[in-house]
Amino acid sequence: MKTLYTLTCAAILSFPTLSMADTLSVAIGGGIWQADPSGYFRNASTGDPTDINVKDDLFWKEEDQGYLFITFEHFVPIVPNVRIMASNLDYSGSGIASFTLNGETFSGTVTSEGSLDQTDVLAYWEVLDNVVSLDLGLNLKFLDISYNVASTGVSTSDSLDATIPMLYGAVGVSPVPGLYLGIEGNYVSISGSNLTDLIAKVSYTTDYYFGVEGGYRSQSYKLDDIDGYFGKLDFEGPFLGAYLKF
Repeated sequence: MKTLYTLTCAAILSFPTLSMADTLSVAIGGGIWQADPSGYFRNASTGDPTDINVKDDLFWKEEDQGYLFITFEHFVPIVPNVRIMASNLDYSGSGIASFTLNGETFSGTVTSEGSLDQTDVLAYWEVLDNVVSLDLGLNLKFLDISYNVASTGVSTSDSLDATIPMLYGAVGVSPVPGLYLGIEGNYVSISGSNLTDLIAKVSYTTDYYFGVEGGYRSQSYKLDDIDGYFGKLDFEGPFLGAYLKF
């Protein structure tokens, strides 16, 4: 946490002044993220011999997932702008498989459910805010992960709650008023595990407080002995949303 804070402060202080919004601005919105899951995991603490593939063993597939956000920008120097974003991923599947998870052996028809609920609390500073924009900041990602797997006569489940500090950056361009094209990302790497959350988007805000956005979001979780779990999980796909901006 100290390292992340130091890096962000150094990046911000490397600029002579920070850009500030001219007025108060609040945006509230949400949309649909068509998130396609892929990857694998294994619980080494229970001696599981092989990786569990979320597509081939748990039969998870692309699902429409919802997201909500609120952004608050202001003109007060030094004090960061704030954005809160909630994204809930829920998957389920059923099929014929054979594997060992948490020391339990599953075979025949296997059913599974999994969820990854996340809330991002982002504090950022506008380093540039003209035709070209640049934001830098810190993100606290609150994760609530759980799963349940069952077949005839056997079942297992597990859950994990974590609060993860991440570095944040965004760069964009506004070729005409109201139109924004940009890329933003959150990243952290700790003890061999890392988390990446990338968004490429286009948004347009009308003169009547209403706006639309769309793009592509990709998340990658590399697990290296997180509560005994090893693996790599990815969630990616297009998104489309709308918002009100005052």
